[in-house]
Amino acid sequence: MIAIVSACMLGINCRYDGKNVADAKLLKLVEAGEIVPIPVCPEQLGGLPTPRKQSEIIGGDGFDVIEGRAKVVTRDGEDITGYLVKGAKEVLKIAKLVKAEVAIMKNGSPSCGCGTIYDGTFSGRKVKGFGVTSALLMQNGFKVIDIKELKRDNR
Repeated sequence: MIAIVSACMLGINCRYDGKNVADAKLLKLVEAGEIVPIPVCPEQLGGLPTPRKQSEIIGGDGFDVIEGRAKVVTRDGEDITGYLVKGAKEVLKIAKLVKAEVAIMKNGSPSCGCGTIYDGTFSGRKVKGFGVTSALLMQNGFKVIDIKELKRDNR
């Protein structure tokens, strides 16, 4: 299965804090050849550095950002919406190019968030919603799941 995958879950140090969140189950599936991963970091593809300032969506979720009803800001108030939208569009190009069957995205991220994102207050609270990249992929017909859904499949 060809899958777009949040690069940080594959052990690539691309998170906002310069670290990764490698997932052992995912890496075993990759090693076994069950998943052919296409690692992406939408924030990097959008032009942001690593490490970078922590950011959250204010006023909605990724669907709202795409529609111009919400924005993505850093903890100190810098609007980085354009970077996340650009990165989402680049990931969509990649997904189409490789004919990805699924996107396995990191929960919580303002870009990759799949099912839950942080609430925009920088308080650590999560709410239901999707990040900008996950939303754009879904709008374009791609199946987007988080790692927990993959684990439930017991592949």
